[in-house]
Amino acid sequence: MPQPTVKPQLSMLDLVTVRQGQSVAGAIETAVRTAQHVEQLGFTRYWMAEHHNMPGIASSSTAVLIGHVAGQTQRIRVGAGGIMLPNHAPLVVAEAFGTLEAIYPGRIDLGLGRAPGTDQPTMRALRRGRMETEDDFPREVQQLQLLLGDAKPGQPLVATPGAGSHVPIWLLGSSLFSAQLAAHLGLPYAFASHFAPRFLQQAIHMYRDLFQPSKVLDKPHVMVGVPIVAAATDEEAEFLASSTYQRILGILTNQRGLMQPPVEGFMQSLDASSHRAILDFLAAGVIGGPDTLQQGIQRVIETTQADEFMVVTDLFDVDARLQSLTLTAQALAALNA
Repeated sequence: MPQPTVKPQLSMLDLVTVRQGQSVAGAIETAVRTAQHVEQLGFTRYWMAEHHNMPGIASSSTAVLIGHVAGQTQRIRVGAGGIMLPNHAPLVVAEAFGTLEAIYPGRIDLGLGRAPGTDQPTMRALRRGRMETEDDFPREVQQLQLLLGDAKPGQPLVATPGAGSHVPIWLLGSSLFSAQLAAHLGLPYAFASHFAPRFLQQAIHMYRDLFQPSKVLDKPHVMVGVPIVAAATDEEAEFLASSTYQRILGILTNQRGLMQPPVEGFMQSLDASSHRAILDFLAAGVIGGPDTLQQGIQRVIETTQADEFMVVTDLFDVDARLQSLTLTAQALAALNA
């Protein structure tokens, strides 16, 4: 098998999923257990995503969870993938992440998204009816850079904690907007291909072509979201993935709920339109046994030349999830050897 030309780092994104029959406390315990597991596997980062008003996702208070998980791990970087900036005043974000950096120095990441991560009524509740414009996100990102950088003499607004913490800022996106902004500001860029792969190639090419070196990066750094379900066989992986298929169908039909147990033959039970929509959602994904897994990971490396994979592995059975992550680390290690 030909070897890929880059050796990407391996990281993980977690939505802190609440499974059927599980409490929120149980979901958080699962997140801690998962973070500890991937730390042992040598993952670079463990990120959590901000979502609101979704019964199956317990990561709404993202900064609080980052502190909890960082306190239960030793070395892995813990961060937000991401904080949805339209929901927050930049000063509040700077203070929260400056505090986290003070407690866990050198281990905190701040990924920023420009979507609200929720529905319109909840968005209004979060920002009390404030209407965002396209110009707000770039301005607020730069304000955060200022607040997390070294305070300048006479600076009228200083984040305390926050100033001088230099918490790394990442821009996240599923379209071309954040790719251009990340390139312009010289920031690392993460594309959300784990749920919106349509513009993946166009976005990363644009980011690399337009990238301007900065104080934080001298060359582009691309992270891509990769949904992965790995098991001992292709058949077992397909069965385990049916929980993910059910969740995606719920997203597409606006019928979100708790994560459901796997169902044998779930995809075969769907109509052609639903079947196709789920496969489109997971176009960047890899589902299968060890051989299929390694081939799939190599395909993503070759097509994206990504510096880093942000793996999304949400399975109903926690032990199966941990095993999937172990197999993923082994497959990438074999390719990188």
